[in-house]
Amino acid sequence: MKKRIIIEDAGNLKEGNHFKKLVDNKFFEWLLYMVGYAVVLIAVSVMFSKTFYINNQYYGLYALIAAIIIYVLNQTIKPILFYITLPITALTFGLFYPIINVLILYITSFILGSNFQINGFVLPFVIAILISILNMFMEGMIIKPIIHKGREQK
Repeated sequence: MKKRIIIEDAGNLKEGNHFKKLVDNKFFEWLLYMVGYAVVLIAVSVMFSKTFYINNQYYGLYALIAAIIIYVLNQTIKPILFYITLPITALTFGLFYPIINVLILYITSFILGSNFQINGFVLPFVIAILISILNMFMEGMIIKPIIHKGREQK
Protein backbone atom coordinates (compact mmCIF):
# COMPACT_ATOMS: atom_id res chain seq x y z
CA MET A 1 0.00 0.00 0.00
CA LYS A 2 1.43 3.36 -1.08
CA LYS A 3 0.84 6.57 0.84
CA ARG A 4 0.44 9.93 -0.82
CA ILE A 5 1.99 12.93 0.82
CA ILE A 6 0.56 16.31 -0.08
CA ILE A 7 2.53 19.40 0.81
CA GLU A 8 0.88 22.80 0.48
CA ASP A 9 2.37 26.21 0.84
CA ALA A 10 1.15 27.52 4.19
CA GLY A 11 1.42 31.15 3.06
CA ASN A 12 -1.03 30.71 0.19
CA LEU A 13 -3.36 28.73 2.38
CA LYS A 14 -3.47 31.47 4.98
CA GLU A 15 -4.18 34.16 2.37
CA GLY A 16 -7.02 32.09 0.93
CA ASN A 17 -8.52 31.48 4.36
CA HIS A 18 -8.21 35.16 5.21
CA PHE A 19 -10.05 36.15 2.01
CA LYS A 20 -12.69 33.47 2.67
CA LYS A 21 -13.24 34.79 6.22
CA LEU A 22 -13.53 38.33 4.85
CA VAL A 23 -16.09 37.34 2.22
CA ASP A 24 -18.09 35.27 4.73
CA ASN A 25 -18.41 38.38 6.89
CA LYS A 26 -21.91 39.86 6.39
CA PHE A 27 -20.64 43.41 7.00
CA PHE A 28 -18.14 43.03 4.14
CA GLU A 29 -20.90 41.77 1.86
CA TRP A 30 -23.14 44.70 2.84
CA LEU A 31 -20.26 47.18 2.37
CA LEU A 32 -19.52 45.70 -1.06
CA TYR A 33 -23.16 46.22 -2.06
CA MET A 34 -23.16 49.80 -0.75
CA VAL A 35 -19.99 50.70 -2.66
CA GLY A 36 -21.47 49.09 -5.78
CA TYR A 37 -24.69 51.05 -5.43
CA ALA A 38 -22.71 54.24 -4.82
CA VAL A 39 -20.82 53.64 -8.08
CA VAL A 40 -24.15 53.14 -9.88
CA LEU A 41 -25.52 56.38 -8.41
CA ILE A 42 -22.39 58.29 -9.48
CA ALA A 43 -22.59 56.83 -13.00
CA VAL A 44 -26.25 57.83 -13.33
CA SER A 45 -25.56 61.31 -11.98
CA VAL A 46 -22.84 61.75 -14.61
CA MET A 47 -25.18 60.58 -17.39
CA PHE A 48 -28.10 62.78 -16.29
CA SER A 49 -26.30 65.72 -14.71
CA LYS A 50 -29.16 68.23 -15.20
CA THR A 51 -31.83 66.03 -13.64
CA PHE A 52 -29.92 63.92 -11.10
CA TYR A 53 -27.13 65.50 -9.04
CA ILE A 54 -24.86 64.02 -6.36
CA ASN A 55 -22.17 66.13 -4.73
CA ASN A 56 -18.84 64.44 -5.62
CA GLN A 57 -16.74 66.87 -3.62
CA TYR A 58 -15.59 64.31 -1.03
CA TYR A 59 -14.67 61.44 -3.38
CA GLY A 60 -18.15 59.97 -3.56
CA LEU A 61 -18.96 60.20 0.16
CA TYR A 62 -22.45 61.55 -0.52
CA ALA A 63 -23.08 58.77 -3.04
CA LEU A 64 -22.14 56.22 -0.38
CA ILE A 65 -24.36 57.97 2.19
CA ALA A 66 -27.19 58.07 -0.39
CA ALA A 67 -26.71 54.35 -1.08
CA ILE A 68 -26.95 53.60 2.65
CA ILE A 69 -30.07 55.78 3.01
CA ILE A 70 -31.68 54.13 -0.03
CA TYR A 71 -30.83 50.71 1.42
CA VAL A 72 -32.41 51.60 4.78
CA LEU A 73 -35.50 53.07 3.07
CA ASN A 74 -35.79 49.97 0.85
CA GLN A 75 -35.74 47.77 3.96
CA THR A 76 -38.20 49.85 5.99
CA ILE A 77 -40.50 52.10 3.98
CA LYS A 78 -40.56 50.39 0.59
CA PRO A 79 -42.43 47.26 1.78
CA ILE A 80 -45.08 49.49 3.36
CA LEU A 81 -45.41 51.55 0.17
CA PHE A 82 -45.57 48.34 -1.86
CA TYR A 83 -48.47 46.94 0.18
CA ILE A 84 -50.32 50.25 0.10
CA THR A 85 -49.96 50.54 -3.68
CA LEU A 86 -50.40 46.84 -4.48
CA PRO A 87 -53.86 47.29 -6.11
CA ILE A 88 -52.53 50.07 -8.39
CA THR A 89 -49.43 48.03 -9.20
CA ALA A 90 -51.59 45.01 -10.07
CA LEU A 91 -53.91 47.08 -12.28
CA THR A 92 -50.96 48.56 -14.18
CA PHE A 93 -49.26 45.14 -14.49
CA GLY A 94 -46.27 46.28 -12.43
CA LEU A 95 -45.70 49.59 -14.21
CA PHE A 96 -46.42 51.51 -10.99
CA TYR A 97 -43.59 49.77 -9.10
CA PRO A 98 -40.79 52.07 -10.40
CA ILE A 99 -42.80 55.02 -9.05
CA ILE A 100 -42.15 53.59 -5.58
CA ASN A 101 -38.43 53.71 -6.42
CA VAL A 102 -38.83 57.35 -7.52
CA LEU A 103 -40.49 58.11 -4.17
CA ILE A 104 -37.54 56.49 -2.38
CA LEU A 105 -35.17 58.68 -4.42
CA TYR A 106 -37.19 61.79 -3.53
CA ILE A 107 -37.11 60.90 0.18
CA THR A 108 -33.33 60.46 -0.10
CA SER A 109 -33.14 63.84 -1.82
CA PHE A 110 -35.13 65.38 1.03
CA ILE A 111 -32.79 63.85 3.65
CA LEU A 112 -29.51 64.84 1.93
CA GLY A 113 -30.70 68.26 0.79
CA SER A 114 -28.47 70.05 -1.71
CA ASN A 115 -25.97 67.17 -1.90
CA PHE A 116 -28.46 64.88 -3.66
CA GLN A 117 -31.00 66.52 -5.95
CA ILE A 118 -33.64 65.23 -8.34
CA ASN A 119 -35.49 67.54 -10.73
CA GLY A 120 -38.67 66.69 -12.64
CA PHE A 121 -40.71 63.50 -12.58
CA VAL A 122 -40.58 61.78 -15.98
CA LEU A 123 -36.79 61.54 -16.22
CA PRO A 124 -36.41 60.38 -12.58
CA PHE A 125 -38.82 57.59 -13.51
CA VAL A 126 -36.39 56.55 -16.27
CA ILE A 127 -33.46 57.04 -13.88
CA ALA A 128 -35.10 54.75 -11.29
CA ILE A 129 -35.47 52.04 -13.93
CA LEU A 130 -31.87 52.58 -15.06
CA ILE A 131 -30.62 52.38 -11.46
CA SER A 132 -32.49 49.08 -11.04
CA ILE A 133 -30.96 47.69 -14.23
CA LEU A 134 -27.45 48.85 -13.32
CA ASN A 135 -27.84 47.41 -9.81
CA MET A 136 -28.82 44.04 -11.28
CA PHE A 137 -25.83 44.22 -13.63
CA MET A 138 -23.46 45.23 -10.81
CA GLU A 139 -24.78 42.50 -8.56
CA GLY A 140 -24.70 39.76 -11.18
CA MET A 141 -21.42 40.62 -12.90
CA ILE A 142 -19.26 41.96 -10.07
CA ILE A 143 -20.54 41.56 -6.51
CA LYS A 144 -21.88 37.99 -6.56
CA PRO A 145 -18.80 36.60 -8.41
CA ILE A 146 -16.52 38.15 -5.78
CA ILE A 147 -18.59 36.66 -2.97
CA HIS A 148 -18.87 33.29 -4.75
CA LYS A 149 -15.11 33.18 -5.42
CA GLY A 150 -14.35 33.96 -1.79
CA ARG A 151 -16.66 31.24 -0.52
CA GLU A 152 -15.34 28.76 -3.07
CA GLN A 153 -11.75 29.02 -1.86
CA LYS A 154 -10.59 26.45 0.65
